[in-house]
Amino acid sequence: MCATTPLKTTGRRGCRGSVTAETAVLLPVLLVVLAAAIGVLACVAAQLQCVDAARAAARVAARGDDASMVRSTGERLAPPGARVEVRSDGGIVEVVVRAQVRPFGEALRLLPAIDVAGRAVAATEAP
Repeated sequence: MCATTPLKTTGRRGCRGSVTAETAVLLPVLLVVLAAAIGVLACVAAQLQCVDAARAAARVAARGDDASMVRSTGERLAPPGARVEVRSDGGIVEVVVRAQVRPFGEALRLLPAIDVAGRAVAATEAP
């Protein structure tokens, strides 16, 4: 570490390159933190897509549309490769949308996929 005393006329040769060395040590840490932040944001975005897809599919099911329409609505709004599950019990419809997220796609295949899900419940409307 360089001293903060005023410079003498001879200069401080021992401090040359210290900023470069500190940056070289810090840069990989910053890249890991940035990658983690991007991964978290990708997971949150997929989670919100699952919730929105489940809500829309539950509204379609509550109107009394057939199961294929409910599933297609959920799959259209969900992240790619998501599964849509529809359960009906009496006057209640529950829709669960599940997806696996790979924040960095196939580039980092060795990282595990993260499971996200969204759930919505709606009362069926009277005909």
